[in-house]
Amino acid sequence: MTPPLILRGLWAYRGFVLGSVKREFQSKYANAVLGAAWSVLSPLAMILVYTVIFAEVMRAKLPGSEGNMAYSIYLCAGILTWGLFAEIVSRGQNMFVEQASLLKKVAFPRTCLPVIVVLNALVNFGIIFGLFTLFLLASGNFPGPAYFALLPVLLLLVMLAVGIAMVAGVLNVFFRDVGQFLTIAMQFWFWLTPIVYPRAILPETVRPLLDWNPMAPVILACQDILLKGQAPDWAGLLPVLALATLLCLLGWRMFRKRAGEMVDEL
Repeated sequence: MTPPLILRGLWAYRGFVLGSVKREFQSKYANAVLGAAWSVLSPLAMILVYTVIFAEVMRAKLPGSEGNMAYSIYLCAGILTWGLFAEIVSRGQNMFVEQASLLKKVAFPRTCLPVIVVLNALVNFGIIFGLFTLFLLASGNFPGPAYFALLPVLLLLVMLAVGIAMVAGVLNVFFRDVGQFLTIAMQFWFWLTPIVYPRAILPETVRPLLDWNPMAPVILACQDILLKGQAPDWAGLLPVLALATLLCLLGWRMFRKRAGEMVDEL
């Protein structure tokens, strides 16, 4: 199926996609007294905790940066963007297994499933990142025009996450250990990425290993934009773009080739 046909199919089933996103969002807060207000209160509490604990209580400082809030902004920038990546990967690896009954009974473009996963993740991310942006504005730490450089960086992050999710999602249908393994791998991956700690504090012998971590330059780009108001190193992101494109193509090829077998296996 060519890209124009894929887009046409997604557009024809846009009601199904948007309805699925809406239902999932509503179901998260269906029996809560405050309802969807929790989608604001929870991330707001997290931002306040990071700010108060690290900026005021621990007086944490970031090497090479001035200001009490530098480390809090650095931490939030890394954790929030990693959260988007991790949610797409974790939800995507199970998207075919979780929707087994739908795949067997309903005829619809199967590409709707990864789109639903991505849109759900973007809704959650949009709420919390919107609050973080308001915090940056209110605290006088807004990065200025460089802020809009986040859009291509986040697009790259989503591409990488979708590529991994598609490959893992197909494999997980046939080998359920894949999902378990990836869940554990993501925990190690988080700590092997400079999110909680800056790259500068690592020993010189260890730093080159980060060059093999595709999420390291993506997270660093987000941190540089939000903390320093500095455009990312676009050349340094090109290998990540190549990897993300390769994984997306591989995942799509696996999905097309194994679509019939997947339904039988499920």
